[in-house]
Amino acid sequence: MNIEELMRQALREQAAAQPPAGAGLADRVLAVRRRRRTRRLASTAAATAAVVAVAVAVPLLDAGKSDVRPSGVVQRNGITAHPDQSPPRQLVAAGQTVLAAYYTSRTVPLTDDSGIGVRTYRLLDPRTGTYVKDTRWAFAAVAPGLRTAAVLEQTLPVRRIGLLDLATRKVERWIPVKHGVGGLAFSYDGTRLLATTYDANPDTRGRVENVKGGLGWGPASTPSSRTGFYDIDVASGKGTWTGVEAGSDTFARADFSYSRTGGQVYAQVIGDRDGIQQFYSLDGEKIAAPADERYLRADVGARLSPNGRYAALGLTKEIAPGKSYSSIRDPRTGKEVTKVRGAELLAWADDRRLIAWERAGGLDEPYRPRLVLVTIGRDGTVPLSGVQKETYVDINAWQPVFARR
Repeated sequence: MNIEELMRQALREQAAAQPPAGAGLADRVLAVRRRRRTRRLASTAAATAAVVAVAVAVPLLDAGKSDVRPSGVVQRNGITAHPDQSPPRQLVAAGQTVLAAYYTSRTVPLTDDSGIGVRTYRLLDPRTGTYVKDTRWAFAAVAPGLRTAAVLEQTLPVRRIGLLDLATRKVERWIPVKHGVGGLAFSYDGTRLLATTYDANPDTRGRVENVKGGLGWGPASTPSSRTGFYDIDVASGKGTWTGVEAGSDTFARADFSYSRTGGQVYAQVIGDRDGIQQFYSLDGEKIAAPADERYLRADVGARLSPNGRYAALGLTKEIAPGKSYSSIRDPRTGKEVTKVRGAELLAWADDRRLIAWERAGGLDEPYRPRLVLVTIGRDGTVPLSGVQKETYVDINAWQPVFARR
């Protein structure tokens, strides 16, 4: 029996011993970057002298006492947390969702006033439960199940897409494309891959005033070079390209994502408020949003709960240092159902728990968040990572990439 089989058996035994689960910013506080990521992990492990199960697969709403180990790891109720690590070095997970990767950025100057943002990824090694640096990729998206990542080489846009085995770190297959690709996203079930195409690098940067009053680097205000998207079947590698003309409301990087069903795609657009989304048919025609995604925001990554009952929306209030609340709404009516802790809702851990950014420190201090787990109907948070060393508006701060188990 290999390690993966031992892990699966251990997780099944632990899950069977648990009682059943209970029934079922508005702008990012200093909104500078808009990010979308949704993604699944089949098994996770930490390699020590013996094989140890690192997370219980059944999410529980009833919190027990934390198992706090000398290393700082917290393991309980399907949670594996490292509140002493920022950026994380070891597995972070909650419920059905795992921090599958994260990246940092740096700016490569082209002129005194322009540059290109270059990402450096750390991808989770499912064999060791650690994040491993991999400088080969300009962009990476992790498929549900945490076995495969779709990757793009430096420098964007590129003419082939790699399917990377996360365990071996080898590209199992290359998918050639005729139009240059700059962004990637998997469908909810992981069977399809959406590749956004560009004529130029979408990560252009320009000089902007920073929080200290000096000049730093930020997203450039240049017109978008986006040209359309590929809808690719992952198993066969075959897909079709659809042209979508960029407009004055298109961000420089305006990657497409699939709707929950995969029958439509959407991207964030510039408008009179943050998070506005435009949906398209797979033929590239502008269409109305699906009924259950009409009230979502493109800049709130969590979107629909797994059962489709709740919609995660933006920050509504911050009442004290490190105590923020975001809106949970009925996806069909847009009516607020409740509020939940957290400044930015990033991913659903299960039907009632979410992973969020939450501020650490006082209101008069620089805004530095950490990953936390929040629960509908409960006021507390569970820290999952350490506090960002950079401020929230720093484009070099580490950015999470999530995937479902």
